[in-house]
Amino acid sequence: MEKTLKVINALKENKVIEDYAIGGAIAALYYVEPLLTYDLDIFFITVEEGLDVLHPIYNHLKKSGYKTHKEHVLIEGVPVQFIPVYNELIKEAVKTAPIMKYGKTKTKVIGVEYLVAIMIQTFRPKDRERAIKMIEEATIDLKLLRKILKKYNLYEIFEKFRSR
Repeated sequence: MEKTLKVINALKENKVIEDYAIGGAIAALYYVEPLLTYDLDIFFITVEEGLDVLHPIYNHLKKSGYKTHKEHVLIEGVPVQFIPVYNELIKEAVKTAPIMKYGKTKTKVIGVEYLVAIMIQTFRPKDRERAIKMIEEATIDLKLLRKILKKYNLYEIFEKFRSR
């Protein structure tokens, strides 16, 4: 996966995307015991607005010899799903994502408090399960989590969820 992250870092260096951060189950691996996942989710901020924000990424990667499979690009054998930032919570999560290392490669990973907030916002069954795991196992700054949840009107949903 380190080779994959180097390719993704190059997308930012070449200004194909403005910024990115790892999200989803791979991001959760930085904070809790492993979760089952198939792909690497990359939340990204576009360089330009438009209807087809994925085109510059797919085009750049295609020129580099990478192939697509369904909604993924296979980069160095890793299925990568590029997800454009689609709301203010995720945009803030990407912008504030800490830089971490995978092997020797630097990468941005969405912070644990933002991951939990995104899980609460999305609220699919797998997100609820992962949120429970994160709350039980990860070191979470509860003050920051509350601030994020309140800012994005998710605090009441979180409290109801937590009380179950």
